[in-house]
Amino acid sequence: MVIAKARAVDGPDKSFREAEIERRDLDKHDVLIEIKYAGICHSDIHTAHGEWGEVKYPLVPGHEIAGFVTEVGSEVTKYKAGDRVGVGCMVGSCGECKNCRDGEEQYCLEGNIPTYAGVDKYGELTQGGYSTHIVVEEDFVLRIPDNIELDAAAPLLCAGITTFSPLNHWNAGPGKKVAVVGMGGLGHMAVKIAHAMGAEVTVLSRTLNKKEDGLEFGAKAYHATSDPETFEKLAGTFDLIINTVSAKIDISAYLSLLTLDGAMVNVGAPAEPLEVNVFSLIGHRRSFAGSLIGGIRETQEMLDFCGEHGIVPSIEVISADYIDEAYERVLGSDVKYRFVIDTSTI
Repeated sequence: MVIAKARAVDGPDKSFREAEIERRDLDKHDVLIEIKYAGICHSDIHTAHGEWGEVKYPLVPGHEIAGFVTEVGSEVTKYKAGDRVGVGCMVGSCGECKNCRDGEEQYCLEGNIPTYAGVDKYGELTQGGYSTHIVVEEDFVLRIPDNIELDAAAPLLCAGITTFSPLNHWNAGPGKKVAVVGMGGLGHMAVKIAHAMGAEVTVLSRTLNKKEDGLEFGAKAYHATSDPETFEKLAGTFDLIINTVSAKIDISAYLSLLTLDGAMVNVGAPAEPLEVNVFSLIGHRRSFAGSLIGGIRETQEMLDFCGEHGIVPSIEVISADYIDEAYERVLGSDVKYRFVIDTSTI
């Protein structure tokens, strides 16, 4: 058993504190990872604040994990000590249902096991990456390409796959016009990935504050959604819209921007329900869909794609003492574009 140092929170209104957590002894297919970096995702904030339902505290968030293998179980075949690896939003699934067999473990019919705030197959609460070590079954560990630094790799394990998966599933590529709603941690990755796939990318953001960045990341156009003329000008334009914001927006207004058979896919997860006017859908055979991270196979595909195309998130590395301030800055949209914790500071 490894005693890992961590940063934990004891309630929705509490600050993070130093903590120690137990990581289980290695089972035969387990991998012990020394965590070097952990990204801060908006999902961490929603969960830590209890906005998605009841949470069992103390909680150690973090599902954007990058580090090195330090030890492996007796029957591990995929990894060895010293390998550069990552862990994303889930650390297990039933492995037997149709979705798991099809490589879509995130949609496990028994429910996947989240990296934190879940219950593992041993009946223990899962604790995440704001810590120095983690034990994960080898089938839920990802290999990080050699040309991606570990600090930059961490956010790919959530922000990267969360945007890659719908772009991949809905065939973003040459000849497709893709709009990205929001230019935060998810949105800036959607722009970079869609551009690398060959799509024509437009950013739809509340203001033009990040226009220069959006164009640098690969967007061809950038529009302010606070300007009503934007929706008039762009009506019927896009084949695919990726909505990355975790706030309530006028979904029907955005649906009006889709072409015939266009799709709007929600990857942001606001705490409150979103309303849809059905006439926004039926008039042009449009679709309003959702997408949840990606399976392990697709996540490795995303990492390899990012390695091949030199795609990394734009990050700000912070110490563990800065987590509370970082949360406030994320909520205030004051980060470009992902905070990453240097776990050596824990």
